[in-house]
Amino acid sequence: MPLHTKVDETHGTAELDINPFCSVVEHGVPRHQIPSQAMPPEVALQLVRDELMLDGNARLNLATFVTTWMEPQAELLMSECFSKNMIDKDEYPQTAELERRCVNILAHLWHAPTAPDSESAATGCSTTGSSEACMLGGLALLWRWRARQAAAKTSAQRPNLVMGANVQVCWEKFCRYWQVEPRLVPMEPGRLHLTGQPAAARCDENTIGVVAVLGSTMDGSYEPVAEIAAALDDLERRTGLDIPVHVDGASGGFVAPFLAPDLEWDFRVPRVASINTSGHKFGLVYPGVGWIVWRDAAALPDDLIFRVNYLGGEMPTFALNFSRPGAQVAAQYYNFLRLGFDGYREIQLTCQRVATYLAREIAAMGPFELLSDGTDLPVLAFRLTDPQSAGYSVFDLSERLRLRGWLVPAYTFPENMQDTAVLRIVVRNGFSTDMADLLLADLRAQVAALKAAPHRPIPLLPEGQRQAFAH
Repeated sequence: MPLHTKVDETHGTAELDINPFCSVVEHGVPRHQIPSQAMPPEVALQLVRDELMLDGNARLNLATFVTTWMEPQAELLMSECFSKNMIDKDEYPQTAELERRCVNILAHLWHAPTAPDSESAATGCSTTGSSEACMLGGLALLWRWRARQAAAKTSAQRPNLVMGANVQVCWEKFCRYWQVEPRLVPMEPGRLHLTGQPAAARCDENTIGVVAVLGSTMDGSYEPVAEIAAALDDLERRTGLDIPVHVDGASGGFVAPFLAPDLEWDFRVPRVASINTSGHKFGLVYPGVGWIVWRDAAALPDDLIFRVNYLGGEMPTFALNFSRPGAQVAAQYYNFLRLGFDGYREIQLTCQRVATYLAREIAAMGPFELLSDGTDLPVLAFRLTDPQSAGYSVFDLSERLRLRGWLVPAYTFPENMQDTAVLRIVVRNGFSTDMADLLLADLRAQVAALKAAPHRPIPLLPEGQRQAFAH
């Protein structure tokens, strides 16, 4: 979460004004201190609503992967579950049962192997989002590596994790928080994500695992999980090193099974030990819910699991958080029932069609070069072919599209490609071809206006604040 600092209020800026119609409140209320007295609920509601009017329009937000629309029936179901604490499985056993069913649905969807008994079967849980799920997956890799080192009577002092420089920031957090060396494979022109040989080349006896991303945050492309696993198979034959793979399927875990069923990225690849996904992205649930599934019980070390009984019954738990609402889990199960396989496929296919249509039209405009075209995730990234001669940047375009309400992030790629600045569009459920045409019309108009400007446009934001990027 973002960090915030304490504000020392000064006279004249410290209070929120109260509309005179709300005469029951005779003065303003402080912004950064709790008011001394209560106020009527309708006044408090209006104050908060007035502030929130400055937020962007969720339907025009093409930066986020996170779900911004659900059916009224799903919203009603969630409202009925707001008070249910997901962790309290003894008090809310049926909510826990829905979580168990969701884990099983994902385990089947991702081809988890059939086990001889329930004790050794695939196992998983819900989380607050993919970031927590990634942390749990990383911890399981770290604990398994420590156990291997202890069995071999070798040092467990310098663990490392191999991944592409395009990973989501949660993986860098994991490495910093648990003192694991991040071995980031840099992006290069023509290779914008992790591939097999560069991954294997960075592995050694201290490597706890390799992270393969199914749907890069940077451009929406899939990393070749089977190729990465094959390179690690070859490494094991040559060196004896057995390096597991964790698949970060934050977005692709809910897309690939429906649009690319023959793509081998999941538990069909024997080296894949665990997979996470975001229910609140292409799982089509409001934030925040994530999921993680381990191939079998052996992939999740038992000493990571806590068993508590003070909520009324003994409960195994593996989480960084404790209390959280059960509403999103109920909504996930609702989506599984409501849509089924065919419904999910149709929604993801529609998003893909809109994304590839946008990609074709943007490529035909002239000044842009596509870096991805929506054929993996329904996401496209593109850059100016020649920003120097164009006289404007992708940041200028992003700012001017925002004037029309569109939130299209502009950002630079990581180390080795920091001179590459791109725009990225995420097509989510509800973004129609008609809306795509409106966006294209505004994009053409802004390109024409910037091209016609006699001088380089004056930035709407200071140069240091022009990095606009959302995961």
